[in-house]
This record gives sequence, structure tokens and C-alpha cells, in this order.
Amino acid sequence: MSDVRLRPATGPDRRALAAAGVTVLFWASAFVSIRSAGEHFAPGALALGRMLCGSLVLGVILLVRREGLPPRAAWPGILLSGVLWFGLYMAVLNWGEREVDAGTAAMVVNIGPIAIALLGGWLLKEGFAPRLLAGIGVSFAGAVVVGVSMSDGGGAPLLGVGLCVLAALSYAAGVVAQKPALRHASALQVTAYGCFVGMSCCLPFAGQLVTQTADAPPAATLNVIYLGIFPTALGFTTWAYALARTSAGRMGSTTYAVPAVVVLLAWVFLSEVPGPLTFVGGALCLAGVAVSRGGARRPVAGSDREAADSPPVGQDLPGR
Repeated sequence: MSDVRLRPATGPDRRALAAAGVTVLFWASAFVSIRSAGEHFAPGALALGRMLCGSLVLGVILLVRREGLPPRAAWPGILLSGVLWFGLYMAVLNWGEREVDAGTAAMVVNIGPIAIALLGGWLLKEGFAPRLLAGIGVSFAGAVVVGVSMSDGGGAPLLGVGLCVLAALSYAAGVVAQKPALRHASALQVTAYGCFVGMSCCLPFAGQLVTQTADAPPAATLNVIYLGIFPTALGFTTWAYALARTSAGRMGSTTYAVPAVVVLLAWVFLSEVPGPLTFVGGALCLAGVAVSRGGARRPVAGSDREAADSPPVGQDLPGR
């Protein structure tokens, strides 16, 4: 006990940060693909197509890795996150982005990480670290700046704003529900079975998906396939991997980097040149993420605590 000292939480946090970075890149790219595919697929059909492709990829990976059903204790979180995040969020966000401009949608949906931090601090007993709250505040300000700079200046319809708020809250609730499931099952299991649940929720749009796929150009269909493989199957798995190794609040704050990456991807792939105000907002988003994730230290007592640096998948770090 006398050999207790403070040391940075380095090893696992670096792996979690790398996984979160992959998620941010894939999720940011999803906005570019959704913009293209959304011209040819209705919100429900697009959500089902995405979940179907993601489920196929994740199902194959489960078979290759020979991972069976998750333990019974993980199922409440898997079912709830599957319905709220993989199902409701996907369809409602697609619908909301048809009613409001992209800037307004991004600004409203970015209340999600704030809700994650509040729900995580209350329901998951993660507390309310001042550095996390400060980082969220900075990033949210950046998201507002990005939203204003990308807005077309028109009034946002009440329906569109309401749908984006519903999407943000369902996303936040899904993340908080997923966190306890990762204590009992692997990141792959939680992601795959959550995706299966979300796909099941979207099955009423199957007829619409079949009809619109027949009429859509190949590029739009390829965008749906991309959304299922990369932002969904891979992006959600790396998210779950990182979430298992840090708090829900800190992971939620990481997604504030998404608007900054979206701006860069839209610049490269859609030739949408961002204005100076957009760059300022993107920089604030990234600065807030850095503030919220930096400076974490925890006590380590001698060599017998070294094992705490490498927890098995699905377990939390002590004191994180």
C-alpha cells in the first residue's frame, strides 16, 4: 500500500483512442454517403439497407471467430441499444436530415454527447468530471459554429428539429444502455447482436427497400453497401471496443470530432470549400475533445497493479 503512486493511464487508453479515431473517421464519412444515397432511398429503406449489409458482415465475422450468443446478462443492454441506436436513431436521423439543412441537423444532433455525459454520470455512476464537462462545452460551441456556418440561413422546420432532437436522445440512451452490456460480452457480440436487433426493427421498410433498390443508380446502392460495411459493421465495433475501456461520457465527447472530419471529407470528395467560420468551429470541436480526454491519472500500487493496464475485452478500467 505504501507503493501507491499516480501514473498516466497510457496503454489501454491509447488503444481506445485509436479505436475511437477509426470510428470518428467512418462515422464522418457516413454523412457524405448518406447525402448521396438519400436522394434515391427513403429514410426507412436507407436504414434497413444499411443495417442489412452491416448484419451480413458482422454475422460472417461471428462465424469465423466462432463467437456464440452473448451471456444472458448482456442482453438487456443489447436489446435496448439495438432498438434505440441501431433502429430508431438511424431511421429518425435520415428523416430529420430531409426536413432541415445539414448544418442545423449537425448542431441539434450534437446535444447527444451532452446527454451521454449526463446519463452516464447519473445512471452509470461515472460522475461529472470538470475537465470532461469543460471539453464538452468547448466542443458543443464548435458544433454550433459549424452548424451556423453550414446553414442555408432559412428557418428550420419544427418537425425537422424535433426529429433531430429525438435522434440525439435515442443515440445517447443507446450508448448508455450499451456500456453495461460490454461488461459481460465482447465488443463484437454487442455490436453484431445490436445490429441484428436494429435490422429487425427496420423490417417494415423491406418492400420499400426492394422497390427503390431496383430504381436507384449503382452509385447510390454502393453507398448503402458502404454504410453497412464501414460506418456500421466496423465503425460500431471499434466504438464498442473503445467504450469498454473508458467512460461513456468521454467516448461521447470524442464524437465531437466528427463535424470537423465531415468538413474535410466534404471538401475533398464533394468539392464543398469550407469558409473561415467553419474552420474555426472545426478547430473548437477538436480542442474540446482534447480537453475532455486529457489529463487522466489514476493510482497504481506497485507491480501487482500492472495487470490493470490490460483488462480483458468487455471490462472497465479501474477508476475510469
